[in-house]
Amino acid sequence: MILSCAIIDDEPLAAELLASYVSKTPGLRLAGVYESAVTAMRELRERPVDLLFLDIQMPELSGLEFATLLPKDTRIIFTTAFDRYAIDGYKVDAADYLLKPVSYDRFAASVNKVIEWFETNERRKTAARDRFVYVKSEYKLIRLDFDDILYIEGLKDYVKIYFEAPRKPVLSLVNMKRVEDCLPSPQFMRVHRSFIVNMAKVSMVDRGRIVVGDVFIPVSESYKNQVQEYLDSHSL
Repeated sequence: MILSCAIIDDEPLAAELLASYVSKTPGLRLAGVYESAVTAMRELRERPVDLLFLDIQMPELSGLEFATLLPKDTRIIFTTAFDRYAIDGYKVDAADYLLKPVSYDRFAASVNKVIEWFETNERRKTAARDRFVYVKSEYKLIRLDFDDILYIEGLKDYVKIYFEAPRKPVLSLVNMKRVEDCLPSPQFMRVHRSFIVNMAKVSMVDRGRIVVGDVFIPVSESYKNQVQEYLDSHSL
């Protein structure tokens, strides 16, 4: 996967350093370097990039202000000499925050985080379109059609995927987060650290527990609100 990226920074040396980092980082293609958000605005609106390295403190239009004008699919890594902006950066859903002077190790770690985000997003789109995924189990690849899944249970480094009888559960060496990222929401909902439920298979909700078939699945406090929102949106 190759991501197009751009740099906006009113400090020439800082912009030059980031450009040199981009040039030696696999998976990145530099589309442009701009000295201000104002000069970049029109071009990036017409030809959006995947990733933007954006200085926060700039004249005319700050990086935080410019971030609100970008397409939602553009990931932002803020760069600044002032760490007091970190919280504000995350308020606009920044992928990461780099404090100047930026080291290459820190730069590469941020880029890897963004690449993983795009790869996960691509897997999610593909799976949602095709309505199935393959998982490894006992040296085999097993197809899982989304509509056949009842729920998924996390067991340390494994997950156990349950189906309606007579099909037996499938055990796979994969973590819950990766499974969750590939399943379409809100059909599949994380209701507990150890459980993901196909909400289309829920027959009843009883005293904070979700009933799927004859199994009672607990809803933990940290997921209670999002489960309730889903139930409210599907209630008479």
